Amino acid sequence: MKFSEIIGQQETKKRLIQSVKDQRISHAQLFLGKTGSGSLALAIAYAQYISCEKKSDQDSCGECRSCIKYQKYIHPDLHFAYPISLSKDVRNSTQEIVAWREALIANPYLVLEDWFGVIEAENKQPIIGAEESAEILRKLSLTAFESEYKVMIIWMAEKMNPSAGNKLLKILEEPPEKTLFLLIAEDEDQLLRTILSRTQLVKVKRIDELSMIGALMKEQNLSEEEAKGITALAEGDYRAAQKLIQDNETIAFNLSTFQLWMRACLRFDLQKINTLITKFSDLGRERQKNFLGYCLHMVRECLMTNYGLDTLVLMTSSEQEFIKRFAPYVNGKNCLQFTSEFNKAYWHIERNANPKILFLDVSFKVNEFLHLKAGHSPE
Repeated sequence: MKFSEIIGQQETKKRLIQSVKDQRISHAQLFLGKTGSGSLALAIAYAQYISCEKKSDQDSCGECRSCIKYQKYIHPDLHFAYPISLSKDVRNSTQEIVAWREALIANPYLVLEDWFGVIEAENKQPIIGAEESAEILRKLSLTAFESEYKVMIIWMAEKMNPSAGNKLLKILEEPPEKTLFLLIAEDEDQLLRTILSRTQLVKVKRIDELSMIGALMKEQNLSEEEAKGITALAEGDYRAAQKLIQDNETIAFNLSTFQLWMRACLRFDLQKINTLITKFSDLGRERQKNFLGYCLHMVRECLMTNYGLDTLVLMTSSEQEFIKRFAPYVNGKNCLQFTSEFNKAYWHIERNANPKILFLDVSFKVNEFLHLKAGHSPE
């Protein structure tokens, strides 16, 4: 992965390259960025640049022995750790390395939902456990084979449990010579404080609009108008943009389900609510989170519509038709309650809450919120 292959992030690229030129490479760095921002791709490009045998002032060469191995993720001094679903047969991520390499080659902007789909663990809890830390320590105890640096990239570091994190504290603080830790995380609040305090922060911003539009036109063969529309909906998340292009069915499903749920909650139709709750529970954790994110999106669009901010409304024509009828139910009296409740539900789903109990509780509260102000039926 070369820096030139990464969408946007020009300032971050320049800082990383400069750190190598100045020989000021921090031994433990945390790449913190939202989903789809390219944090993992940046970390890999940074490691490849450090190891490149013919690097320029702007990028790695992409042609030397080191770069060729990095681009296939098979360099002997490049190591990965990432969340897995623990089972009696799979105890650390090395056991999934073939699938991991294939997934990265297919899409370096992959997200947790993609990865757990690859290993067929959609409904399982992602974790980086204590046995993973033992494997990390084992790998880093080895002498570097070909490069000056041994590199350990830990993806989704917030999935590290306390036992795993505590085992790494000493090596993070006093690593072997020429050992580089690159941690990637999306949610700073979920990171262990002891890990956070031992790393140098590299903030990765959302992808800027111009870079996103250019990438979509080049990589996805979209027209400029299509690319602008997708960019507006993706909000700086390249993986979200890919999904919007590839999976229009998801948008249709979310809209239809949201409509049915809001109507059932408004009328407090328990039979329909229970049917929908069963539907929710069968989706799998990542799809449940995706739907709750969509609920937050719809609340935002209702508010924008109510305040006459049409230029900020990011919806399909089908969504616009529904919002015209539903917007009166979202107002200054309940918008914060809606937002807080959907965010809390998302938080609990991430922590393996029972979806049936959770969505039933949220349905009761949504019924209450919808009646804070009278409006027209969202038919």
